[in-house]
Amino acid sequence: MAKKSPNQGKPWSSKDVSELETLAKQNMPPRVIALTMGRTLEAVYRKAKQKSISLKSTDQLRYRTKRS
Repeated sequence: MAKKSPNQGKPWSSKDVSELETLAKQNMPPRVIALTMGRTLEAVYRKAKQKSISLKSTDQLRYRTKRS
């Protein structure tokens, strides 16, 4: 069974949308935004599309982690 995100199913507040815009402008990858906000990746993509927020990250190297 998949782990449920803390905010899964909760409506987006204007503060949440503002945070999404800020994180996207900081070039944070969508997966990291989802983890930071406690939302699913699909929810982040859906809300960004609804609000015309670009999730094109230009600097993803800084968010990569070493895999063993």
